[in-house]
Amino acid sequence: MVVIMTLSACAGDTEEAPAPSESNENQQDDADTHTGGMNSGTEENNETDSKSPSHAEMNHSGSGEVPEGLKEAENPTYPVGSQAIIHADHMPGMNGAKATIVGAYDTTVYSVTYTTPEGEKVENHKWVIHEEIKEAGEEPFKPGDQVTLNADHMEGMDGATATIDSAEKTTVYMVDYISTDGEKVTNHKWVTESELKAE
Repeated sequence: MVVIMTLSACAGDTEEAPAPSESNENQQDDADTHTGGMNSGTEENNETDSKSPSHAEMNHSGSGEVPEGLKEAENPTYPVGSQAIIHADHMPGMNGAKATIVGAYDTTVYSVTYTTPEGEKVENHKWVIHEEIKEAGEEPFKPGDQVTLNADHMEGMDGATATIDSAEKTTVYMVDYISTDGEKVTNHKWVTESELKAE
């Protein structure tokens, strides 16, 4: 009888007290649910020096594949194999890094705002090129146009509906670089010509 009273006191107002190991598992499940499976993203966010969480999840390195129909630049300012300094902060460690040009292409480049499937709004993402938009035709899009993205630079981007924030016809570059944090990045898409400076 004393044992029964002691157990009910430990259980408090809860009808059933789970075993300690089960309770710990439930707590871990709850933690995973609340973070939305973004634990790795959180670790990356800590390294981004308070940058947007969306850019922390950006795929820094790429496969090197380019969209069908993308035309190589005939006479780029920075030819393939040359080096230049990046002056852009799309992600931590990029600004000031020395880049090696892997590819140079003439296209229209866009900054876009879109919402991920998880409901996160990503504003002014740089960059998406014309050939990475599902509805792309001969004519470039204009600011305010709504489009469907066909790029996977970031989680939740591919297939998302986006609004064009800006549009510019220019040469874009795929680059390899070592970030100022020491991370090796290969086939990064994209850096615009105005974001590069000669060494």
